[in-house]
Parts: sequence; C-alpha cells; structure tokens
Amino acid sequence: MTRIAIDGGQSALRLRVLPSGRTGEGPGYTHGPDALHRMLDAIRTAATAADVTGPVELVALGLTGYPQASAEAFAADVGELLDADEVRLTQDMVTAHAGALPDGYGVVVAAGTGLVCLAVDRDGTWRKLDGHGYLFGDAGSAFAIGRAGLVAVQRARDGRGPVTKLADTALDPVTLYRSSTLVDDVARFAPEVLRCAAEGDPVAHEVVVRAAEDIAETIGAAVAQLAGEGPVPVACVGGLFAGAGEQLLAPVRDALPSRARLTPAAGNSLDGAERLATGPAGTYADLIVTHRR
Repeated sequence: MTRIAIDGGQSALRLRVLPSGRTGEGPGYTHGPDALHRMLDAIRTAATAADVTGPVELVALGLTGYPQASAEAFAADVGELLDADEVRLTQDMVTAHAGALPDGYGVVVAAGTGLVCLAVDRDGTWRKLDGHGYLFGDAGSAFAIGRAGLVAVQRARDGRGPVTKLADTALDPVTLYRSSTLVDDVARFAPEVLRCAAEGDPVAHEVVVRAAEDIAETIGAAVAQLAGEGPVPVACVGGLFAGAGEQLLAPVRDALPSRARLTPAAGNSLDGAERLATGPAGTYADLIVTHRR
C-alpha cells in the first residue's frame, strides 16, 4: 500500500509517494491565524500534483510551523485529507536530522528561510536550539541575511551607512510591509547579499560573516549539550547552504569549536520524512505525534 513523505518548509511543501517516487509540490508555510488551513491546502495541492489516490497506509510529515498546541488534531486532519491509516507528525528539524545523519547521533542545522538546530546524543536525548522564528531567532538564516542586507540598503540610501552595491537593487524594501509573504520575500534577498559579498562588497561581506558567526555559535551550543569529549558530526542542510556553499560554510567551519566536525549530509529533509514513513520512529519517537484511525 502507498506511503507518503512530506517536507513542509517556508518556501515550499514537497511530497513524495512511496514506493513509486512520484512527487508533488505546494505552497510553503505562511504565518497567520489561518496558517493550518493553508498548510492543509498545500498538502492537498501537492497530493493532487503527485496523483495520490486511494487509501494510504502511512504519512510522515516534518513541518515548519509545527502546530505544537494542536498537533494531534492536525494529524487527524491530515489523515482524513489523505485517507491515511496512520499519520506521523513532527517538526522539520526532525526530518532534517533523520535525512542528514542516518546513525541518529550528532547535530544538524537546517537553514532556509528560517533556521533550526537539533542535537541528538547517543542515548537518544535531544535538544532543540533556535528555530524561534523571524522575530525572535533564526540567527544566520536567509531571512536574517536578507533583512540585514535590506537594512544596509536603506542606510546607504539615507546616507546613514556606507555605500554598498546592495543599494543598486530596484527594490524598495518599505513596499514589503504590505506583502502577505513578507518573511519569504525578505529571505529572497539573501542571494543578492551573497552575490555582492562574492564580488567584494564589504558591507555584504560583513553580513555574511555575521551570519556565519551566528550559525557557528548555535552549533557550538548544540555540541556542548552532547556527552563525552570526542568529535561530533555536524551536518548543515537546507536551501541556504545549498545556494551559498563554501562561501558560507568556510567561515562557519573557521568559527566552530574543536569537537565539531562538519559532515556531508546523507540526504535532505524529504529523505528524512521518507525514513520516518518506511521504518520505525526509533531515536525520534519522543518527537513524533502519531494518529491512527
């Protein structure tokens, strides 16, 4: 019988049908009072695109905007929507970890529009760091980089800050206040910051260096939570790292504590959701809400 893996991020929601491998995509998470309804609509859109039909044996979801207070009710809604016998619902940091570090031990930083870090020890104990959202956290994320870049744009245009290539953009940042996808829109300026930094713009370079320092600080705090003195595998995953590559990873690596060992990720968040859809919850059992009909 069919199983389904879902990775719901801020930029897009991706769905994979198992074992066929068909995929579908829906809109990403948006903040607001109707966020859960929009997320269900995104799942419906992705399922339609992937031609999901008939009863489903199991659905595993890792979501940005995880509905902490109503997780069981939301899992039941997903089960009804997809006609699923079982739903395993968790946060996107869990599927990121499961995809990146199949052995289940170590630290994973998932950075896209937002940023969250999960540290899992050898005994299965875990600790979440950051992932506090665009207002109170997500240090080093694409949103944080984009916002810092847009602040630099306004400062340069006002004459309150140094001249920067960033100000060459045709974008008027103030117009973003009216956008219903403000967080995503700001994050989409991060590639421009990275481009200008690569071209030698000192203001953009400073923004990237600060983001790398913030990411390394989060990793350092995560590694410190794990027992022992030996090396800790650390995987950096998500759209921000995929787009920036060594431009961001190199300064992160330089700022890491000695125990941290940057390790290539074995897979992505959708791969992690597939792992949770096809095998036992294992290490992540305490982080998963399960609904069965």
